[in-house]
Amino acid sequence: MSPEELVAAALEARSWAYSPYSGYATGAAVLGDTGRVYTGCNVENISYGLSMCAERAAAFAAVCAGERVWQALAVATADGSPPCGACRQVLAEFAGPDLPIYMAKPDGTYRCLTLGGFFPHPFSSSSVKRRA
Repeated sequence: MSPEELVAAALEARSWAYSPYSGYATGAAVLGDTGRVYTGCNVENISYGLSMCAERAAAFAAVCAGERVWQALAVATADGSPPCGACRQVLAEFAGPDLPIYMAKPDGTYRCLTLGGFFPHPFSSSSVKRRA
């Protein structure tokens, strides 16, 4: 799948966003290792802490489908912004620092950085004793 196709999926997901409080609609698309695409949009709540970002919605959709190895992520916003800190941490749980992230604007133009490029030191499982 080309970056442009993944960006198009994120732009479509952005059209489904529920953002009446911030007015900042976001869409995301995760390309899984199987070639399947998982999308998500932000869903806000009047109790802001209960809101969900598009990137996490797409990531959780992929995980719920059993897809835990990802090839790329596209995020579509009004200004081409990168994922927030909470989303970066969730992405780092399932993807390595080389994950390409395409940050797109509504006209389809995008820039690409890797997860490690803007989140070089995530909190990781090596810091915590994991249980089976």
